[in-house]
Amino acid sequence: MENLKPWIGSIALLPIVIWLSINAGDFIFLLDHFNLLIHEGGHGIFSLFGSFIYTLGGTLMQIILPLLLVYYFVSHRKNFGTQISLVWLGQNLMNISVYAADAQERALPLLGGNKVYHDWHFLLGSTGLLEYDNQIGMGFYLIGIIFFIIALLIPLFIKEYNEAKIELNL
Repeated sequence: MENLKPWIGSIALLPIVIWLSINAGDFIFLLDHFNLLIHEGGHGIFSLFGSFIYTLGGTLMQIILPLLLVYYFVSHRKNFGTQISLVWLGQNLMNISVYAADAQERALPLLGGNKVYHDWHFLLGSTGLLEYDNQIGMGFYLIGIIFFIIALLIPLFIKEYNEAKIELNL
C-alpha cells in the first residue's frame, strides 16, 4: 500500500487527463471562463510591448501563469499541486491549439464579436505561417499531451529526486 500512496494523485487525475485529451482541453465551463480572463489579462499586461507581443500576450499568460504555479509547487515539494498545475498547463495548451488551428477559418466565437480580430490569424499572418495553422495547433496539442504525461509521472521524478538528495546527503 505504501508503494501506491505517491500515485494517488496520478490515479485521481487520470480520468481528467483522458477527458481533456479526447475533448481538446474542453473541460469545465467555469475553468474556461477563468482561462479566458487570464488570456484577456495577458493582452493588457503585454500591451506595452507593441501590437505583436500585445496579441501574443493572451497566449503567453495562459502558459506563464500555470508555469509559475508549477515552479512554486515543485520548489515547495507539493506533488499534487505540481500535478494539478501541469494538467492545467496542458489544458491551456490544448485550448491554445484550438484557437491557433482556427486562424484561417476564424469560425470560433470571439469575445467582442465581429469587432475584434483573431489573435492567431494576426500572429500567423504576420509571420507568414498562416497556412500552417493546423500544424501549429497540433503542435500545441501534442505539447499539452506531453505535460499531461509529465503530470501523471511526477511520482517517478520525485522519487528519483529524493533518492539523489539522500545520496548527496543534502
